[in-house]
Amino acid sequence: MFVAFQGEPGAYSEAALFEHYGSNVQSLPCLSFDDVFEAVNTGKAEEGLIPIENSLAGSIHRNYDLLLQNSLIVIGEHFLSVHHCLIGLPNSEIGRIQRVISHPQALAQCEGSLRRLGLVSEAVYDTAGSVKILQQRSDPTLAAVASRRAANLYKMKILLENIEDNPANFTRFLAIRPPTEKDHQDSRVPYKTSIVFALNNQPGALFKALSVFALRDIDLTKIESRPLAGKPWEYFFYIDFAGSIEEVKCSRALDHLKEYASFFRILGSYPRSQMPSEKP
Repeated sequence: MFVAFQGEPGAYSEAALFEHYGSNVQSLPCLSFDDVFEAVNTGKAEEGLIPIENSLAGSIHRNYDLLLQNSLIVIGEHFLSVHHCLIGLPNSEIGRIQRVISHPQALAQCEGSLRRLGLVSEAVYDTAGSVKILQQRSDPTLAAVASRRAANLYKMKILLENIEDNPANFTRFLAIRPPTEKDHQDSRVPYKTSIVFALNNQPGALFKALSVFALRDIDLTKIESRPLAGKPWEYFFYIDFAGSIEEVKCSRALDHLKEYASFFRILGSYPRSQMPSEKP
């Protein structure tokens, strides 16, 4: 099976892909998040794995927008523990480094460390891609922020390890694929459901919308808002909650929410993943 991800071989997304699907899956590198969705939509890949949020740097807003713009559904999630390395050419020394390149999310996760080192940051399209660029430029004053695997893959030198600002650095990924006939849900495992909705701009509208979950003791695990294009200061609300659409209380909550919503869509109902530190 082919699974699409954004980035070059050695990217954190590819590491998450192999953790989630196993080593026998075929990874399909894509230049952008848009290309991941395109690959799955056109059948170049059966599924895709996209990052949706990081515990230090926050949400990846582009992927929220792409989930809304496409008809793909979320079928699973995966948490990856992320540890960044400062990587240079084989002959580089830490004292010579002046500039560092990486994906904007990685640079944000290491902002404090890079500031203390006095390095100028430059955003590029991917973490592993930054190591590939480093290899091509052959500049001993340039370094990249990426994984140990990326450094080994491109035969570059690790100058510093674990440069993320906080060791509790996790990225949450979503597995996506085209919708098919209704999947059977396993009642023995905990589920999570992701939805998106919009509301008429009225006093108390969001309070009423969220109350459908509070009244039924349904745990909201994530709330995100994104602008509603063409309607200034109106928003789509993305919510993740603990529970399956097949549970009676969750189904009733969603039916109740539809009474208030001007737009409503279920993005997916899927097995809930554990954080790496929670696994036995």
